[in-house]
Amino acid sequence: MEKPILRSRSIGTKVSDEEYAQLEKLAEARGITPGEWFREVVLGQLATVPAESAEQVILSEVLGLRMLYLNTVQALGRGGQTTEELQKLIERVDREKQRKARERLSGQSGDRASAEGRG
Repeated sequence: MEKPILRSRSIGTKVSDEEYAQLEKLAEARGITPGEWFREVVLGQLATVPAESAEQVILSEVLGLRMLYLNTVQALGRGGQTTEELQKLIERVDREKQRKARERLSGQSGDRASAEGRG
């Protein structure tokens, strides 16, 4: 016999009377309460969210800042950067930081220049 799940935490939200009426109709159509319907919808989203650990998020931000710093210092050594060049660099860092974090966490750090974002 499977032990029932003990739910001890709650999440709430405010809705208008009209919104509540619409939610109530959706729940009634399924034969459940609005709270049960809401729980099903919200918990159903867990399956669609990418499993990204806090460690990966933090590492991707740290690597992003590192890449931005190293590239900016390098550019300053060459005589500076225009605002447009800096914006392109920021966009590149945003595109690459999550991939680099996944590589680091999986142990595939590649060559040092590539891992630092200078490649």
